[in-house]
Amino acid sequence: MHITDRSVIAAFSPTGRLRASINLGNPILAGRDAAGEPCGVSVDLARAFARLLGVELELVVFDAAGKSVEAVTSEAADLGFFAIDPLRGAGIAFTAPYVLIEGAYLVRNDSPLTHNDEVDRAGTTVTVGKGSAYDLYLTRSLAAAQIERAPTSPTVVDVFLRNGHGVAAGVRQQLEADAARLGGLRLLPGRFMVIEQAMGLPKGRGDAAAAALRAFVEAMKASGFITEALVRHGIQGASVAPLARP
Repeated sequence: MHITDRSVIAAFSPTGRLRASINLGNPILAGRDAAGEPCGVSVDLARAFARLLGVELELVVFDAAGKSVEAVTSEAADLGFFAIDPLRGAGIAFTAPYVLIEGAYLVRNDSPLTHNDEVDRAGTTVTVGKGSAYDLYLTRSLAAAQIERAPTSPTVVDVFLRNGHGVAAGVRQQLEADAARLGGLRLLPGRFMVIEQAMGLPKGRGDAAAAALRAFVEAMKASGFITEALVRHGIQGASVAPLARP
């Protein structure tokens, strides 16, 4: 199967290549392999879509979600992999989600906090990755707690500990790995949000290109491609999103 509409191909590859923005700040979607090369579910999807277009793939790699968003919004990249958020939607046309990821809170073992609904209190500081979906969501939803921003999501727990903050927020899998690495930490039960991870392209690339990307995501979900990619990369804490309604 290939995309044959030349206008769609041109919309995704104005430089002659498909430039895919990859965010290494979300370990569920991307990381580096033993050779140091980008790998993960988002990389697999980018490669599959480049094959569908019949063009070469160029990976544009970032360490934080905000930088990845800016690359697509400014058209320095042709597509990317993001949590759906209305603020980002000003410049990016999103597909339906392909993966659902849990957002969780982490505290020290001696913290008095035991439930997610106890976090939003005066005197509590929540550490979150700058520009991440968690940052955008908590900025809107927290009324009493303060937010402090780490440079990237993978550095959240280190900043949280160094600055003596009360809570760290982020991808459950990343927080679990940090808790195991550092000790003396625990996750609050449950989740405070579900992240809908989608693909997106610059809004100016046109309706036909946006429709092609939406159709690609649905085909990848339906075929089992995303399920297989999650298993292949050993990903836990994420599930394939349901098929979008026609």
